Amino acid sequence: MKRLLLPVTLLATLTWMTTACSSNDASTSSGTPTDVAADGHQHAAGESHNTHAAGAEHSGGHIYSCPMHPEVTSDQPGTCPKCGMKLEHTDGAAGDGKTYQMNLTTTPAQPAAGQPVTLSFQPQVTGNEQAPVPLAVVHEKKMHLIIVSKDLSEFYHEHPDFKASGRYDVPFTFKTGGTYLLYQDYQPQGGTHQLGRQTLQVSGPTRPAVKFTNDQLRWQKNGYTADLAFDKTVKVGQPLAVGVTVNRGGKPVTDLDNYLGALGHMVVLSEDGTQYLHVHPEDQADKGPRIGFHTTFEKPGRYRVFLQFNHAGAIQTADFTVNVAPTAA
Repeated sequence: MKRLLLPVTLLATLTWMTTACSSNDASTSSGTPTDVAADGHQHAAGESHNTHAAGAEHSGGHIYSCPMHPEVTSDQPGTCPKCGMKLEHTDGAAGDGKTYQMNLTTTPAQPAAGQPVTLSFQPQVTGNEQAPVPLAVVHEKKMHLIIVSKDLSEFYHEHPDFKASGRYDVPFTFKTGGTYLLYQDYQPQGGTHQLGRQTLQVSGPTRPAVKFTNDQLRWQKNGYTADLAFDKTVKVGQPLAVGVTVNRGGKPVTDLDNYLGALGHMVVLSEDGTQYLHVHPEDQADKGPRIGFHTTFEKPGRYRVFLQFNHAGAIQTADFTVNVAPTAA
């Protein structure tokens, strides 16, 4: 088995508002076809007015925190401006203080295109790797695994199952050879939200990389269309209301079903794969055709947007391309 060890560090603050996660690569080579990257949350100066710096002292009022982003706090109930989750009353509790990492093994050790492989993950406490790490259920699952090809043309959302070995396993078959990025969203019980990331090399025939350039704001497949729209110019630091309108056969879809507890789930990745966001929709009384989100981009550049929604008993995955302009001088 090939063993990959990913340290995961949570920094004190985080920049992308209304996003689920942000990741920075600090990769080191393992000397094998698979590299490992260390990811953590970041935050830049200019925090939203309804957030406090992590560890801010209690000033007499209550503190509410996001279960996925504990660095997002408010003195009022509400929703997380990064991922849309309901803020929970914590009064500044900062998790269990432990540092976590994700261990990955593959069976067989060298994944090959077109051949089944088992991806096996084990969350660990850094410095005490043998200690069990029970995971909390977040959005109906204990672990959300996102797999994308390096060119961001392929996207998969999987949910590894807990095994008696203490690991979380999922069978998977890669379509072609090449480089893939693996991200894990998970939260240890009593701890804070974690993001794991690995780079995995798959042997076998490759295909030409897909190059995305211009904005692609409409998706069409399986009789559906989905249109992505923003309420204002898409540029760095601009708080954005994001809407996706779903139609089927030219008619609005007004009976969307929940998928993992929400009308839709949106994953946003920067072109180089270093910036990762998992955005959840705002609360709404209807079931479509529009699904609303909020977000703010941290850096300029090209991004791929993947939206999953549930309708008529099937999960659809729409993909878009968005170019984010730099902040005006």
